[in-house]
Amino acid sequence: MIPAPGQLPWEHEGVRRAGQRLTVAGRDAEELARRHGTPLYVFDVTSVTEQARALRDALAGAGLRPRVRFALKALHAPEVLAALRTLAPPDSPDAVGVDVCSPAELRHALDNGFTPTEISYTGTNLSERDLDVIAPTGVHVNVDLLTQIERFGRRCPGRRMGLRLNPRAGVMRGRSESLYSGGGPTKFGIYEEDLDEAVAAARRHGLVVDTVHVHLANGILGEELPAYDAALVPVARMAERLLEAGCPLVEINAGGGLGTPLLPDESALDLAVYAEILAAHFGHLDLDIGVEPGEFLTNLSGVLLAEVVTVEDRLGTTFVGLDAGWNVMNDPFIYGRPVVAVLAARARAPHEKVVTLAGNINEGNDLFGTDLPFPDVREGEIVALVSAGGYNPDMWTDHCMRPRAGRVFFSDRL
Repeated sequence: MIPAPGQLPWEHEGVRRAGQRLTVAGRDAEELARRHGTPLYVFDVTSVTEQARALRDALAGAGLRPRVRFALKALHAPEVLAALRTLAPPDSPDAVGVDVCSPAELRHALDNGFTPTEISYTGTNLSERDLDVIAPTGVHVNVDLLTQIERFGRRCPGRRMGLRLNPRAGVMRGRSESLYSGGGPTKFGIYEEDLDEAVAAARRHGLVVDTVHVHLANGILGEELPAYDAALVPVARMAERLLEAGCPLVEINAGGGLGTPLLPDESALDLAVYAEILAAHFGHLDLDIGVEPGEFLTNLSGVLLAEVVTVEDRLGTTFVGLDAGWNVMNDPFIYGRPVVAVLAARARAPHEKVVTLAGNINEGNDLFGTDLPFPDVREGEIVALVSAGGYNPDMWTDHCMRPRAGRVFFSDRL
């Protein structure tokens, strides 16, 4: 979604400033906070389907056969899954499936109407207990370690499977290299020098390698696309080797890692350019192209509303304390993603102050940001932490026995 002129990067039709007021799905954010209590996540579900449709259409527009699967770990709310189900009939080429990474996620996907053929399992360090749940369902599994090929083969001989590859290349926004497939050793994927051993292990168990899977990116925008393009070069080479080895590939799964804009100097990812890069590397292979967006579909949909409970000057620093902490929004603490906050009732107020935005967890590092430009705020006002729909709501912890935030979903826009 591209912001309209005068809008900030995180704004779109479902989350925007209407005059001075912040609205979500056309509803006044402050009124929602007063009615439902804080902390509160509010979701514009329509934006999730808009993002999914835009990605699918961009891939098709580049001449590819897309297979879009939502990364369930980003947000497993039934309301979101139900909306994705409406995009196309189950098991049709245009349907949005799901990618899961744990037995509980697999059961959740099945319980929410996804068929086994629409689900891929891309986990790591599979245990026998994991396979007790996975194996009977028949879902497609992408295996990412040599030892796991042996374990999967002993339990599921003769199955079709994917190989998660590690090309020692990748890109993450805000980091020098990918945590998934960087230059040094990581916990994920088959290295190129181990490819022959992986194929041999699969054949010992009658396993059929039909999918190449990679996860090269995290949160990327347009400026990271050249590095992403370069990272696909060894992936294409490894895919060619698998084809030459007789593996009947049907899909190249490019994983997820597409980002959404947040800061003033960031712009939305050009999906057409992204799709053209995939087509340049894999279009000639005439295979399905799988993608597993998570935060790309969900970030822009959600806003966390919290009440200001403290405004206090401490040794020359103004602390603005919220009734929410990192237990309900820990994405910034785990991934280092910056936080953008606006006042729900004064969303265009000038940023005249510099503050430290603090949470209510009894730990010194429970700070959403330091030296943040911010309006002159008063206790009792509602703060909205925007573009928080991905990962944050489902990564809640009960540290300090603080409860999880409330949630409200809107599938229509007023």
